[in-house]
Amino acid sequence: MPLLGGVRPPIALLCVLVLALAGLTAKVLGPAGEQAVPEAVLSSQQHFAEDGAIALRASIDERVTDLSRTAAALNAGKTVEPERVLSDLGKTYQKWTGTTVLDLESGKVLAARGESIPLAWLDEKVLTGDQALTPRMVRLKTGDVRLMTMAVLDFEDRPQQLLIASNSLSVPAINLGPFRSMAVVATGGEVLATAGFEQSEALGSGQERKELSFLQKQMTNLSDQAAKRTEQNPVSAREPGSRGYPGVSGTLLGGAYNGRIAAAGYASLSSSDPEEKQSVGAGLGLTVVALLPVVQQHAAGPGRELYGLVAAGALVLLGLLAAAVLWATVQRPLLRLFLESRRLARGDLTRPVAVPRWGEPARIGSALERLRAQLGGAGDDAGTRRRVKARLGVRGPLALTAALLLLWCVPVGLLLNRTDDSVSVPAAMVNDQRDRTDLVADRVRRALNEAQADLVSTSRLIDVDDTDAAGRLLEETLREHSRYGALYVLAEDGDVVASAGDEPHDWKQDEDLPLIRVSGKGGKKPVIQAGAPIADKDMTLVGEVRVEFLNSLLNRPGLGEVRVVDSKELTVAASDGFLAFEELPRDSLTDLVRAGSVQAGAGPMENGLLIREGRGVTVAAAAPFSGGGVAADIGWTVVSWQNAKSFEIAPYQLEDRSVLAGLLGLAAIVVCLGWVHLVVARPLRTLAAAAEKLADGDLKTVLYPRYQDEVGAVVRSLELLRQQLQARRQNQARRTSEPRLGVGGR
Repeated sequence: MPLLGGVRPPIALLCVLVLALAGLTAKVLGPAGEQAVPEAVLSSQQHFAEDGAIALRASIDERVTDLSRTAAALNAGKTVEPERVLSDLGKTYQKWTGTTVLDLESGKVLAARGESIPLAWLDEKVLTGDQALTPRMVRLKTGDVRLMTMAVLDFEDRPQQLLIASNSLSVPAINLGPFRSMAVVATGGEVLATAGFEQSEALGSGQERKELSFLQKQMTNLSDQAAKRTEQNPVSAREPGSRGYPGVSGTLLGGAYNGRIAAAGYASLSSSDPEEKQSVGAGLGLTVVALLPVVQQHAAGPGRELYGLVAAGALVLLGLLAAAVLWATVQRPLLRLFLESRRLARGDLTRPVAVPRWGEPARIGSALERLRAQLGGAGDDAGTRRRVKARLGVRGPLALTAALLLLWCVPVGLLLNRTDDSVSVPAAMVNDQRDRTDLVADRVRRALNEAQADLVSTSRLIDVDDTDAAGRLLEETLREHSRYGALYVLAEDGDVVASAGDEPHDWKQDEDLPLIRVSGKGGKKPVIQAGAPIADKDMTLVGEVRVEFLNSLLNRPGLGEVRVVDSKELTVAASDGFLAFEELPRDSLTDLVRAGSVQAGAGPMENGLLIREGRGVTVAAAAPFSGGGVAADIGWTVVSWQNAKSFEIAPYQLEDRSVLAGLLGLAAIVVCLGWVHLVVARPLRTLAAAAEKLADGDLKTVLYPRYQDEVGAVVRSLELLRQQLQARRQNQARRTSEPRLGVGGR
């Protein structure tokens, strides 16, 4: 009889699965495997670093693109004096710390604005070859690092000039909160710029200064590790088939001081779309590191360990009891039937058949006893009175076994370790939600400022007297900038002079209205418009920013649902679908937006960032636009919220593990008992019916075994008994007919 068939393998598998699940339960429901820093906090630092890397990469690419576009526009027009070039550049884009125009032949500085730019790094390699005019990182005498961006001004009546613009490599100027810091790291691990330490230095106490010194050392060490890790290929750095951040990102743990552990996330600058051409920012080999001291998580007490052991012990007890029920009510009777049927098939008819007490085995045993009586010559009526009727049969023990195991699965999976609104969410997660929302708001504000600045730059190139040329310029600008859905020039009376893209919308020529505005209420999509007056003309260049472009800026992992609302708390963009100008789904979120709760140093509960409703906890944050640019005054706010259950913190992890343990137990019930039902219970019912028909005298139906197991062995024995009964009846019929033939012969 094969070992992998029959009733014994599923029962053995059930025992193995129960023991394995018990060991897993003792581990995951006890204190074993708990981290000093919650996984949710580490993941949040990784997402924070990714957000900073995205913002820095976009900032670098935009500055390079803006300078190149400005140079191309100047080269296509009339000759402009260097001073005028820098003046117009500064008015259009307030993003460079210093700008310079120098003569390429003589090397003489023709004009300079802002911070003094050193020129010792300029050589022939910078201006020629495959890497010509590639941005360079230069360290100033003060120790600060600047990114030098270059473009050639080539006027027909003058020698070539080099336009140089420098800007810092700092992360976005947002509120990082106390003791949070971010750094920009070069390929070799050198820290090029930091942010956040300055706020911590202002705290002033001696203990805090010691902690600050510790964090600065940790930033240096972790930055070196992060730089080494980001040198690997982004594809090989992730699990096969995984998606997410296109660059290399991860988490690091540093040393501990005064009960706090330095938790860091890192992310390399990467192109937003790997299929597109490599961005300038992504090719600089920079890495952003976000560092936050996190309170060390204490290990669970002995009660937690005892809880895991008790749960595992209860599972083992119920599992062994269930296996004993299956052994006593299914396996043992079936094996006895196998032995009894084989004994009868071999011709041993001396002993009565040991008939089981109930179920299909009892029916089969009763039929075997009747067959034994028939083979022994007692006649068909010998075993008639011993016919057994079973209602549940083997299904009864299977149901009892399932009930025993469900006594463990249901409480563990559905009743125990349930969380409610009293769950303590780490303050670091609340602060991260607030700071990351502030970072997204800064990114959206910069994107709108950039859109309006591009319109200002383009407006200087438009010749309104030549509508065909103006249309071609708008078409070209629309192809270069994916943020716009439509570009058009409007006259003072609102008539469209030239357009490109989608159908233009109305624009009111009112100096009191902001240059960035939203309209289209009642339509399917909000209409977000940015305008730039055309110099010396009573006309305006208007660009409609695509809502999909803003939505893409809001879609960040680990931040939940993110929306941009206007001054009336109506939605104009969202990360996960929305109706135009719909209200926020909760009054608490509306109150949060109105309160303008994101303030440096304010506690999360004071800001209303924890919303407890019913049995759930929601972490929310709101960040109104602030900073410079025309978008700072439009009254928009970025608000984000997510269910705290998505955080990988101890209470929710324990609840998820309990549910998982219950589901695994349920899976074991379905697999093992389903196996027993398919290979034992159903064949036994068929076998019982066939055995009773055979005992009732049906000798014509041939019995074929379908499986090579205990049930199949009993079927083979019954077939042998059928053949023996058939041969016995034939012999009896022959002996009965022979005397009659003899009398007729005389």
